[in-house]
Amino acid sequence: MCTVCGCGESKLEHSHSHSHDHEHEHDHGHGHGHGHHHHHDHDHGHSHDHDHDHGHDLHYGTGIAGVHVPGMSQARIIQIEQDILGKNDSLAARNRAMLADKGVFALNLVSSPGSGKTTLLCKTIEALAGRLPVAVIEGDQQTSNDADRIRATGAPAVQVNTGKGCHLDADMVAKACERLALADDSVLFIENVGNLVCPAAFDLGEAAKVAILSVTEGEDKPLKYPDMFAAAGLMILNKVDLLPHLDFDVEACIANARKVNPDIAVLKLSARSGEGMEDWLSWIAEGRKRAVTERIKALEAKLKAARESL
Repeated sequence: MCTVCGCGESKLEHSHSHSHDHEHEHDHGHGHGHGHHHHHDHDHGHSHDHDHDHGHDLHYGTGIAGVHVPGMSQARIIQIEQDILGKNDSLAARNRAMLADKGVFALNLVSSPGSGKTTLLCKTIEALAGRLPVAVIEGDQQTSNDADRIRATGAPAVQVNTGKGCHLDADMVAKACERLALADDSVLFIENVGNLVCPAAFDLGEAAKVAILSVTEGEDKPLKYPDMFAAAGLMILNKVDLLPHLDFDVEACIANARKVNPDIAVLKLSARSGEGMEDWLSWIAEGRKRAVTERIKALEAKLKAARESL
């Protein structure tokens, strides 16, 4: 969980190719809990039937904070985490209210680098052209390469460069939304920085996190990165056109995801071949329909309250 990372300066680049810097400071040191695992055989001269848990592995996530920072107590780490996430959650609630007022269905797309996230997003936008209005917030540490690919589809996009930061936060999303001038009843795709750890902790005000997992990765990814899959409402298994050439166990992967999140929905698709894309587009359309319905209900409630106050 990235609550003690050094997320420094971030940059927003509008689609009209002018950049603006803004300060995004966390008054804390940099530290991530990384398990240090090395597997090798040891001849102790006797046999033990047990797990490899006798001091050879290093586990930095066993304290109450679940993470290790050199020179900082577990209690101090928790306090910093609460301060950072508390502020972020407050900003995320504002984002969520703003999006609800406009009937915008916002999705936070998360994955490892190389999962095919941007390719899937481009194909999705092309398929939705003329059907639903869309906009994109594109998150990367550097470059506008992915945002340029999105803009080539005709969709409005704002690039957010996080510098050394490893995730988007609610404040970045709020500022990007101001630049986008979101249309009512539209779909907002937020493509997060490629990372299955830190984005799990940061609410952006989205309707759902969508975890995109390529079949070229591994079916144990949901177990290795449980926080992300626990936070996701949907898991997309991407690049399924490659399955005949791989030893990827689809059912095992789905079972692993549901071990950490029994309610997670799963879609299997290939952005390249188009297999499963209609199911994904239908899922988006249903979410957008719910957002529009909720906006109309809220407007009707306001009108009713105004009449009753006369």
